[in-house]
Amino acid sequence: MKEPVTELCAHSLTGMNYRDKDLVNDLIGEATFTEVMFLQIMGRKARPVDIKIVDAVLVTLMEHGLTPSAIASRLIYMSAPENLQGAVASGLLAVGSQFVGTMENCSILLDEIIASPDQQEAALAIATRYKHQKKPLPGFGHHLHKPDDPRSLKLLDLADSEPTLERQYIEALKQLSRAVDQVYARHITINATGAVAALLGAIGVPSRLMRGFAVISRAAGLVSHIAEEQNIPSGRFIWETIDQAIPYSKRDTDNE
Repeated sequence: MKEPVTELCAHSLTGMNYRDKDLVNDLIGEATFTEVMFLQIMGRKARPVDIKIVDAVLVTLMEHGLTPSAIASRLIYMSAPENLQGAVASGLLAVGSQFVGTMENCSILLDEIIASPDQQEAALAIATRYKHQKKPLPGFGHHLHKPDDPRSLKLLDLADSEPTLERQYIEALKQLSRAVDQVYARHITINATGAVAALLGAIGVPSRLMRGFAVISRAAGLVSHIAEEQNIPSGRFIWETIDQAIPYSKRDTDNE
């Protein structure tokens, strides 16, 4: 068994390194957060196209309104206002396969298409499988945005405007979109996380790491919800509204 090592950071009495960069002389005041984050996660210097794509993804995923993650953060902050990090952490626990983090599952499908010798057939098989199983198709559909999610249109336009961007993930998503419309016999929009999956794949982010970018972005959004909660509290209102809206129903166990 190989001895474990880390390439991420080293420190001494007089300084600190992030990978091969000197924190004080090379990074502080010299590089942006996105540049350093990309270097740390991906292990290579970010190209201009990498920065453009990552920034677009982080902005897209940062805010979604009063979704389960934001509600969780507001309620936990109401309960423990001395623990801001706990409130943010509670919201991050909701970044998963149903909300915000669905790009990972979509990317796995794109990997399947890319690996197939017949990508059109693979896309049709995926769409047919999900329709038959009556399961939500990761990266597709939106309860509000119809006929198309404007965020995904913007992200894909951004990708199409970048000639240096690897195309296989973008084309796999478009292939899957055509297959979905054919199999379901109606147009189903590519949603934001579907487009994010293709864009992150195009800059080399592995499927199993994609949700990490959602976590980074969502953390910033949740801090903004805490900031608003400090000035315009809604946690107690959410709690009391739910308490009043869901009635108590006594179960008759005597006759069971």
